[in-house]
Amino acid sequence: MIREYLSNITFDWPWMLALLALLPFVGIYYYRKENRQTPVLVMPSLERISNTANWKTRLRNIPLILRLFAMAGIIVALARPAHYQTVELTEGEGIDIMLCLDVSGSMLARDFTPDRLTASVNVARNFVSNRKGDRVGLVIFAGQSLTLCPLTTDRKVVIQQLDAIAYGGLADGTAIGSGLASAVDRLRTGTAKSKVVILLTDGENTGGLIDPPTAKELAKTFGIKVYTIGVGTIGFAPMPYKTASGNTVMQEEKVSIDEPLLTEIANQTGGHYYRATNTQALDSVYASIDQLEKSKVETNIFTKRTDHFIPWLMVAIALLVLEAVCRWVVFKRFP
Repeated sequence: MIREYLSNITFDWPWMLALLALLPFVGIYYYRKENRQTPVLVMPSLERISNTANWKTRLRNIPLILRLFAMAGIIVALARPAHYQTVELTEGEGIDIMLCLDVSGSMLARDFTPDRLTASVNVARNFVSNRKGDRVGLVIFAGQSLTLCPLTTDRKVVIQQLDAIAYGGLADGTAIGSGLASAVDRLRTGTAKSKVVILLTDGENTGGLIDPPTAKELAKTFGIKVYTIGVGTIGFAPMPYKTASGNTVMQEEKVSIDEPLLTEIANQTGGHYYRATNTQALDSVYASIDQLEKSKVETNIFTKRTDHFIPWLMVAIALLVLEAVCRWVVFKRFP
């Protein structure tokens, strides 16, 4: 607890703490000075008083110790201990953004580093971390769609959900329409003036409860802009497969992305279609979207300072009072 407290404390005048090194010499000085004095009144015949004198003799340095600790508290207080906290105030209007990510089996292809799915998650994570003031959500789809995170301004939560994505949680397939419809459903009740879906896939629609044209019309109805991204190299890509013995083998598979469909969805909703053939290109795509969809948000950062010298000063005063009581009441010397 004390370590945690001290780790959050900054001293404005840390050079004052150098005075603490003088305290041992001060202690030696007072110790020698006080022990040169010998009590004048001695009554060896009174056993009770003699016993009292014995314990007082053994503890006679307590006032000196209290004084030294009090001086240490005063020195720490003079060093001006304080706690500094960075505070961000966000003003303006953000954008509602739903990430719609394909997690089907073909996303494990190795034409990206290390594979399409991991690369897509990594790039999306960087994108989310830079969207200060926006509300961001996450939908994944394969043979069906699933909302992993509703719209939120807590970017850490979205990033945690991105990091938790793994292949196999949904039935395999590519339900582009269902994924887009789920994202639209999450955005339609939002109050932001600008609503955006970033839909990423590497294939063609193969099923789902809602077909892509219907999902596109839903996006148009609610004024939602859709940016579509096709990921995959041109031609063939290495795809990992498990053999009966449990080994992983690579097999070349043709990359088939329904670019006409993705282009139509983007154009008719006011967005844009991008083709990313490698990890670097995918990173550039998100950077381009980041520039196109700028939030009208201003973030003011200031530092809040809280003084912490008062507790040290109060402890020092309490120790000085206790020292005075001990010196003039408990350990009072007779003249």
